[in-house]
Amino acid sequence: MAIDPELRKKLQIFLVAAIVLAGGRAAYIVYDRYEERKEDERPKQEKALNADYYVTPRKLRPYDLKSARELTKQPVWVKVGYGNTYYPYDVARHKAEFGREAGTLGPLQKLQIQDVVRDVAPLAPGVKQILARFEIEGKAYVVPIGVENGGDYKIYSDDMFFVQDPHELYQHWSAEVWKAIDGHEVRPGMSELQVGFALGLGAAEGAGEYGSRTLHYANGGKPVRVTFRNDEAVEIVPGS
Repeated sequence: MAIDPELRKKLQIFLVAAIVLAGGRAAYIVYDRYEERKEDERPKQEKALNADYYVTPRKLRPYDLKSARELTKQPVWVKVGYGNTYYPYDVARHKAEFGREAGTLGPLQKLQIQDVVRDVAPLAPGVKQILARFEIEGKAYVVPIGVENGGDYKIYSDDMFFVQDPHELYQHWSAEVWKAIDGHEVRPGMSELQVGFALGLGAAEGAGEYGSRTLHYANGGKPVRVTFRNDEAVEIVPGS
């Protein structure tokens, strides 16, 4: 039976529209499932990317001389390298030589605090310095960790030291990153926190948010200039 040409044309148009509609629906289903898969994977990616935010170092929260001596019960690691000056200490006389700087504590330098003591600095005779005593190569030194004024203590050792091994706190970092940190080196892709652990205190150049700025690191006399983008080191050049 012959089909009317007009009817055949309408049927062809209908079939083409049906095919286009079906193809569009299939494409939408594929796209929708792809987006769902991305949403499922995004929290995992964000968690891996921001794992540092989940690290919560233990704090001692010392409030007097006795509680500050909890620092002696485990090693400590310096949080901010080249940011804290230490001084020679005469154990027999119980006196710090504040007029003679011995150096600055290095990045993640490991110390065994032997005691926490008090002494008076010549430039602030009315305030007693709270000092953490340690040894380097058999010689005694102290570093200020707080003050005491009329029985009121302000101790900031939690801001100065880790009381847990940073290698364990940040064990999600790769072995290559830790090798660079331990060798006080910077490699492309390292975060601002990782570079700080490697080189110590940095000074910002101009404006810029954390992780997206340029920092100058004195690096114990070997200055380095590092530019970060999206919290990754993208340019590393000698500083001045």
